[in-house]
Amino acid sequence: MAACGARRPQRCQITPAVKRPSIVRGVPGPLHRISAPLVGGVDTGETWGVTTDADPPRLTITDPAVMRALAHPARLAIIEHLAGGATGTATELAAVCGLSPSATSYHLRALARYGLVREAPGRGDARERVWSRGDHRGLSIDLDPTGDAESRAAERSLVTVVLDRDDALARSWIDRAYGEPAEWRDAATLSSALVLVSAEELATLNQAIRDLLEPYRAGRRADPPPGARRVRVVVRSFPTD
Repeated sequence: MAACGARRPQRCQITPAVKRPSIVRGVPGPLHRISAPLVGGVDTGETWGVTTDADPPRLTITDPAVMRALAHPARLAIIEHLAGGATGTATELAAVCGLSPSATSYHLRALARYGLVREAPGRGDARERVWSRGDHRGLSIDLDPTGDAESRAAERSLVTVVLDRDDALARSWIDRAYGEPAEWRDAATLSSALVLVSAEELATLNQAIRDLLEPYRAGRRADPPPGARRVRVVVRSFPTD
């Protein structure tokens, strides 16, 4: 069991068990839904921005082709960045996803084919397109446990990319934790627990976690306190036997 960069290591431990997206996932059998930022973006289970009745609806994705289009870490990073209402050119978004502007432009066009991003009004320079999120306020990935082999392969591909990205973000925190202010090292945690519950109790537990997170969701806090930062909360819960 390894300590991970806190002044009080017992609060920041990695065990052989588990953890996941700034969002909450339950996996009782075949994965039935991804609630995540995409995700920061994939549903993000998130609603980005303070919402009103005039806000666009959430986009529910069931098409394996769209799942495959999302199954790339750079595309998830782009979706997450634009989800809060930001816009960006391929050059600007290249810094977000760590690719060249030409590679980022390719990924933007792929996302645009499925309505996941769209062209935004220009800034007076016709040489480079400006992009924004699609006409939706969040993404939900609804997966059919009775789906065919193609659907399951697309599901697994997307889920693997999301999990890998979350793990990479956690490792990034560990790498830089000792350079962070003490109050953030003390507050951050990587933890896991083994619980003994029925399926009904697990569903109740997951809902309680969602309810606990709800007031703090990044897009819903109209007046966060000074010094507030975007923090990724990851929850994974599933049977191990």
